[in-house]
This record gives sequence, structure tokens and C-alpha cells, in this order.
Amino acid sequence: MKLLLRADASPTIGAGHISRVVAYAERAVARGWDVHFAGSTTNAEWLAARFDELAVPRLPVSSLAGLASGFDAVLVDHYGIGDVRAEVNASGARLVSIEDDVFGRRPADVVVDSGFAPGPRPEDGSGLVLRGAEYTPLRDVVLRARSRRSTSSPLQVTVVLGGGAEWASTVSLLLQALADTGLPFAADALVRGTPTLPPTVEGQAIRVAAPHAGLLDLLAGTDVAISASGVTFLELCCLGVPTAAVRLVENQAAGYRAALERGLACGLGSADTLGSRLPEVTETLRKLLSDASLRSRLSEASRSAVDGRGVDRVLDVLAGF
Repeated sequence: MKLLLRADASPTIGAGHISRVVAYAERAVARGWDVHFAGSTTNAEWLAARFDELAVPRLPVSSLAGLASGFDAVLVDHYGIGDVRAEVNASGARLVSIEDDVFGRRPADVVVDSGFAPGPRPEDGSGLVLRGAEYTPLRDVVLRARSRRSTSSPLQVTVVLGGGAEWASTVSLLLQALADTGLPFAADALVRGTPTLPPTVEGQAIRVAAPHAGLLDLLAGTDVAISASGVTFLELCCLGVPTAAVRLVENQAAGYRAALERGLACGLGSADTLGSRLPEVTETLRKLLSDASLRSRLSEASRSAVDGRGVDRVLDVLAGF
């Protein structure tokens, strides 16, 4: 089987699409498939380095009609690419489309939406539609970290909101709320840019670094995470890390609501209103840091919801065509 992966990353787009196609590359290569990638990896170089480790060639970006020639399947994980099924099929390949509710939606031979509670989907002539958290694509490093979770004292907190520097001010507010709990913790904030660090009390420590390849090692020892409601949140669910979730952008709204409804996270609300709700956010974090039974319930629920076998379920379908 010859598979082409098409996705982009940028400071605006974020790194989530690259993370997902890396997961597909890992599992497909493990099956002996011939895998190629095409797309921009700006702002996600630490993730895209995995392509080189897997000996996955990177192709220059061009139209999918030209790229698809010679491949058995083309997987597209991109919000900015429209209906390309006809041209991909005309090149002799099947189209696999990754969508997040209405975002990235297009007709395809195989559609994958790994949301917790996908909404109704209109008929658009697509072939097989695979929907639900059981199809969540997760990298090998996530699955390895799942098997070696540990806890610490004081609580290890990780704040991770994605790869864009525009979230530095949001991280500043979250760190302020975290410090305002007055509880002891050691926090790592992974963010591009320079957030403002709040005054801390005895027993509190905050470190700041850019997103890096050691994230999963850090998360494996994290007691509490503060995360956006995107790809990293799904990784945290697989690991069973109790999480306070933030809705950063509109395409995370459906996943954020579903996560709270299913008891997979504590909700901190929308990023654009954090400043006006800081006491409320502080109280939510105080409860999460101080209530071990709450952390245990969140851990068990989230770990059960995302088992890490999503990519293999999709590739099994492709192999069966």
C-alpha cells in the first residue's frame, strides 16, 4: 500500500494536523507501507522530525491531482482544502479525509471524525464514515507514555496550549489563576512567546519553555494539565492526565462541550473571556489541585474514552479495500 499524507502547520494553523498525520505515518510504516508526506511544517518542526526518523520522503506541495498519481490512498488533514475527491480518484487513489465536525469537511471515500460526540453529518456522497473517539490518531510516543504514568509531590502541572505565539497572553492569565490558588505546585508552561509570570508564594515554581519533543516525557509525569481542547487534549485523555480544558478557537467548541458533558475534564471556558472570569478560573483550578478524588475520576474517564488504537482501526479499513 502506498499512502500520501497531506497536512500543514503554521503559527496560525497550529501543529495539531501534523501531529495526527505523524501518527498515521508511524503505524503505516510499521505495516510495511510506502508512506510520503506533503505540506508545510512551520511551527511544528519538532513533530515533523519524526518523518525523517521513519524515512518518510517529503514531497514539494502542489495540486493533489499531481501529488496523488501513483498512490493507493491520499489522506488529507486540512481545513483549507476543499472538495478534491474527483481529482484524487481520477489519479487512481482513494481519498481519506480527516474532519473535526464541520471543519475540514469534504466528500471522501473514507471520512474520519474522532470527536467525542460528532454532530449530524449531511449526506454528501462519501463512502465509509468513521466517527467517534475510538478513531483518535495518537503517536507512538503517546502510547508508550500511557504505560508509564507517574505522580509526584508537590503536584506537577503542565500548561500547554498549542504552538502559536499568540497564546502567550492566555498562558499569562492561566499562570496567574494557578498562582492565585495559593497551593503548592511545580508548573511547566510550554508556549511560544514570553508570557508574564505572576508572583508566587512558597511552594510554587513556574518554568517556561517553547514546545519541544520531550513533551510526552513531561506529560507522563504530570499530575494536572491545563490544555486547549484540541489534539493535545486527546493525548492527555489517552494518558489519563486530569485536565482543565480551555476553548481557544471555534473549531474546538464541539469537542470542549462534549468533554465536559462526558466528565473528561474541568472546564475553564473560552480563552477570550478568561480575564473577566479570573476568580472563577482560579476556583476551578484550586478544586482540581486539592481534590484527589476528582483527579482520579477524570483520569479514569478520559483514559477509558481514548485507548490509542484509532489509527490502526482506520488503516485496517484501508487495507480491506
